[in-house]
Parts: sequence; C-alpha cells; structure tokens
Amino acid sequence: MVQKYQSPVRVYKHPFELIMAAYERRFPTCPLIPMFVDSDTVNEFKSEDGAIHVIERRCKLDIDAPRLLKKIAGVDYVYFIQKNSLNSRERTLHIEARNETFSNRVIINEHCCYSVHPENEDWTCFEQSASLDIKSFFGFESTVEKIAMKQYTGNIKKGKEIIEYYLRQLEEEGITFVPRWTPPSLAPSSEMSSSCKKPAAPLAVVVPDPALKEGLSSEPLSTPSGAPEPAVGTPDDKLDADYIKRYLGDLTPLQESCLIRLRQWLQETHKGKIPKDEHILRFLRARDFNIDKARETLCQSLTWRKQHQVDYILDTWQPPQVLQDYYAGGWHHHDKDGRPLYVLRLGQMDTKGLVRALGEEALLRYVLSINEEGLRRCEENTKVFGRPISSWTCLVDLEGLNMRHLWRPGVKALLRIIEVVEANYPETLGRLLILRAPRVFPVLWTLVSPFIDDNTRRKFLIYAGNDYQGPGGLLDYIDKEIIPDFLSGECMFLFWLTSL
Repeated sequence: MVQKYQSPVRVYKHPFELIMAAYERRFPTCPLIPMFVDSDTVNEFKSEDGAIHVIERRCKLDIDAPRLLKKIAGVDYVYFIQKNSLNSRERTLHIEARNETFSNRVIINEHCCYSVHPENEDWTCFEQSASLDIKSFFGFESTVEKIAMKQYTGNIKKGKEIIEYYLRQLEEEGITFVPRWTPPSLAPSSEMSSSCKKPAAPLAVVVPDPALKEGLSSEPLSTPSGAPEPAVGTPDDKLDADYIKRYLGDLTPLQESCLIRLRQWLQETHKGKIPKDEHILRFLRARDFNIDKARETLCQSLTWRKQHQVDYILDTWQPPQVLQDYYAGGWHHHDKDGRPLYVLRLGQMDTKGLVRALGEEALLRYVLSINEEGLRRCEENTKVFGRPISSWTCLVDLEGLNMRHLWRPGVKALLRIIEVVEANYPETLGRLLILRAPRVFPVLWTLVSPFIDDNTRRKFLIYAGNDYQGPGGLLDYIDKEIIPDFLSGECMFLFWLTSL
C-alpha cells in the first residue's frame, strides 16, 4: 500500500531570490543535517539566458536505522537522486527526490516547491509532499515504514530551521537583498544608435549600504493606508504551517497530511457546506487519523446536520420556557486550560418531569444547542487566549441523584442523547469532572458506559463525597474564584445566566 504525506505550506517572509541564496548553502553537505553525509553533482544544465538552471545531485545519507537492519540489508549508507529545477523567470524551484538504494524493494518519491506567495511577491511559499511504497524488505516492512516516517518528520522540522540559519548567516555577511533575474539585453539592430544600448543587470548578490539595512526587514509590507497587509490566508487545497500551529495545535506531519487530504476530498466531492478545519480534525482524532473511517463518520454527520438544520439551531431555535426554568445547567467561565466550562447539577433536576413535559426530542434539541454553543465558545477562547482550544470541560454535580433518576424513559432519553452527541461531536469533551457521586452512581454508570467511546471515557474524573476538595481535586482544574458556591467555592452560580 502506498503511503502519501502532505505537509502544510510554509511561508518565509523573505523574497524568493534571498531564499534561494540561503537554500544553495546546504550543498554539498549541511552540518545541520547529520544524516546528510555528502552530495555529488551528476548532471547540470543552464539555459543561455540564465533563467533555467537544472542540477541533479547524488546524495549520500546515513539513515538512523538499527545496526542489525543495516547489517541484514548489507549497506551503511543510502543514496538518493535529487533533481532541482530553478526557473528564475517564474521564480520557482521544483525539487524531485527518489531513492536509488533498494529501489526494487522500496519506492520513495518526494516533491518540494518554492514559489512566490500569491498575495505578497516579497514572501516565499514552500510545499512538500512524499509517497512511500514498500514492496518487500526482508520481513522488516513495518520497521522500515516507521524509520521512513521518522526521517520525514525530522526533515520537515529541520527544513525551516536550516533556511532561517542560512538567512541569518547571509545577514551577518551583509547580504540582505538578491536582485531578481532580468533577461539579457537583446542584440541591437543596425538602426539603433549605440547610445541606446543598455547593459544587462548583473546577476550578483547585492550588498546594500548599511544605512539602508534598517529598511529591509522581514515584516509584512504596509498598504498605502499604512495598515499591514492581511495575514497569510489558507488556500483551498493547502494549509499554512503558522495557521495550523495558531488554530489547530501541534500535529505530526502524518496528521497534517491526513487533514489536508480529507479536506481536499470534501472540497472535490461534498456538495454542501465544507466544515471548518477544527471540525474535520475532531473526526480524524476520534478515528486515530484513519482517513477512511473519519471520512465515513464525518459524511454521515454532515448529512445529519443538514437534515436537522443543526447549523442554524442557535439562531432559529428557542428553548421552551420550562427548560429555561428547570434545566439546572449552564456555561460558567472557563477552566485553567482556557476551555469553556459547562456546569450541570444533574442530581438537582427533575428529569422525569422534564421528559414528561417536553418529550425526548425537545431535550435532545436543547443538548444539541448546548454543544453548538460550546463550539462557538471554543472559537472565541482560541482568539482570547491565543492558542488552539478545541474542547470544553464539563462539571457534573451528582448530589441528590437517586433511584428516581433511573426512571426507564429518562434513561432511554439519556442514552439516545449520548449516542447522538458521540456520533456528531467527537473530541469536543476535554474533561468531565463528576463530583459527589452517590452510591447509586455505579448503577447509572453500568447503564451508560457501554454507549461512551473509550477515548471519551478516559477523560472522566469521578469523585465520591467530598474527595474533590483534596489533592488532585477540583482546584487542579478550576481557579478557586470561579468554583461555584454550592461546591464550597467563591462564585455564585446561576444556571440561567449562560452569558457568564
């Protein structure tokens, strides 16, 4: 099976020509990449006008693999063929690499591209993709795949550091600008005066006057109005590395690749509204980044959302007054990790009365609106705290829970709610704090736990009696000043004030 990897777009806030000057310093070897032992030029071509430069190198690598595996394979080094095609006219560099060693057993292809940013010609974009096809490798196919993935991950992380290292080195040498390629002067016709001849611009690196160096920063350029240009966007078929870190969190190259590929598949095949990257990522995480499984469950959920108009529930649906009066739960500030905090006093609710008065559907609709509000609050907190917040914390107080809460129609409604939420809101629960669990709780837990995903169950923290007040208790997760008063805290909790 061919494994494919796609990394996010990396953006350098430097012109293409300066990035190329830094890139070329990686050869013939690079001390920042210990595994990169050496490289030899195999073929080289330059066009007459100097716009095209194609160079093919044979790279010698010392792969970080177990000594036993190297002994079985009979090699100490692995060789790759790398072909770089620089087009100075179009300001692009395409890099193609393939393995020469064991090419009959393992096929590795990598493609990288440096190009000018579509919205700012003084910035440079870098994209990287690879494929791995292991046909056979002495029975060590799984090990080889893991080694290849480890090396690929390391290359991605190192790549940006290396370019930035050589950019600093160029700056220390006083090189902060490289002129763009210009076509050579055309031969003058016989009718042209010799005084009209213009010499071709030199293709040399320019070292500016130190007094001008201050103005050659890597910060975004300003518009005529003085406002900075907009931040790097997210093209339809790719993701920016800074965007991922800022809004999605730390992802491995494989995880980034899965997200990019699944989103691209949705853009090509899905006819409805394309969900946000955060939403797609939740389904991938819930299925351990198995694209096929995540795609299946995500498509089912998108169909369900459309059928039930869930996208518009916060704007179009008003909870019945009885729910607003008697549903003992509400949003309450945030926990220490910045996650929105939802507090539910389940033991204080008349669940039997609510089910009889409203029916199962109204309760389910209300829970869906709570989840949609939670997603909205996660987006808001991501902006407020400046880091990705994709889930919330739920605090459930069970004081007062007894056998009347285990009324059959009520339990049936609860199980259906759990089933719908698990299917359509995976990985939205960051932590569930169950406090003051009474003796009847094990009975309830036995009924509902089979319907809860294993990953979700691992997020449950259950405290009996007043155990939550000791070490490892509530204070580890929630600041003292916002712990509700009914839990011996300092904050007045009114469940109908959902705007807190």
